[in-house]
Amino acid sequence: MKKLIAALCFAFAASSPALAQDKAQDAEKKAAPAAGKSAKKEPTEKQKAQQARMKACAEKAGDRKGDDRKKFMSACLKGEAAAATEKKTAQQARMKACNKEAAEKKLKGDERKKFMSTCLKG
Repeated sequence: MKKLIAALCFAFAASSPALAQDKAQDAEKKAAPAAGKSAKKEPTEKQKAQQARMKACAEKAGDRKGDDRKKFMSACLKGEAAAATEKKTAQQARMKACNKEAAEKKLKGDERKKFMSTCLKG
């Protein structure tokens, strides 16, 4: 029985360095291909410009979510956002002026609707 235990202990002691050696070789094999790879390529000027556009549009998008954000980002990246914003602000300015004028004239109901319609068209 003592001989059996001694043989098992010897076998166990002999196998430990072999296992450690295998692990060291595995680590070297994994590190070798990573070291052999070249560094990441730098983005081209065109890619850098696109990234800058994406960053600017993302900042302008603010807290928009879902489909609204997708539509805004698409238009912004195409360069359509500036024209849409200018058109919207012109319409808003006209609406504000017409509302003010209607309020000064104290128009109500159908009269106000007719006035606003003609005012906004002109």
